[in-house]
Amino acid sequence: MHRRHLALLAVLALVALAGCTGIFGPEEVDEQQLNQNASYDWETETNASITLNRSSYRAVYDIPDNSSFTIYNRDDLGREESVPVSALRFRFDNGTVISAANSSLTARQTGSSTVIELPDNSSGQVAYSAPRQGKSFATPVYTSGYTYEVTLPPGRRVGIPLLSQVTPGNYETDTNATTDRMTVTWDEPVDSQSIRVRFYLERDLYIFGGLAAIATVVGVVGTLYYWRQLQAVRRRRQEAGIDLEEEYEDDFDDDGPPPGMR
Repeated sequence: MHRRHLALLAVLALVALAGCTGIFGPEEVDEQQLNQNASYDWETETNASITLNRSSYRAVYDIPDNSSFTIYNRDDLGREESVPVSALRFRFDNGTVISAANSSLTARQTGSSTVIELPDNSSGQVAYSAPRQGKSFATPVYTSGYTYEVTLPPGRRVGIPLLSQVTPGNYETDTNATTDRMTVTWDEPVDSQSIRVRFYLERDLYIFGGLAAIATVVGVVGTLYYWRQLQAVRRRRQEAGIDLEEEYEDDFDDDGPPPGMR
């Protein structure tokens, strides 16, 4: 009986660590974290604008008279999980920007999502920062009918099929020469469930090209070496008076058809 109790406690602990809200309920995000400093580009031409940095990203979304905005990520198994937001801001249509120091703007985190509470059904834009890593970025499409843009970190690019991938299609790219940043833009409303961008460093392209050139040279040299060896064998056979092809032809001519076919 004692072991059953221990097993039950272990299961409950695992559920709690997984963030299951049925036990402890939503957790308010730390106000100091929400009030961290960050600069956002509010003047975007799309409904959603995401700027990637090496270890974080900044997102700005249009908000049409909503009381809250729910965001989430998906793990490798497709399960929804909360987003650890920071530097939360809201910009009203008149241009006024408030932070989470204002009690009407806050965020609470559950096991499967992060709910951003907005000021009194006001329309405007909400912005937040969150961590990221690696040479790819993916986000669910939270609102249907939105247009999107994703700005890559400096020196990152898409466009080479083996090194990059962008879904959905029907996108355009533009590179800012001053910041060395490429922006991937979906001018038409995105109707897929998620957006994914896998990119590469420009130096990766040179490395890939160099490896391809080396592989080509090795292949050519190997083919040439094999051909020369084959020619050398043929010469030695001719010098020795051996011609297997003629031997085979003579055998067939003298012996006639195989046994049973005569």
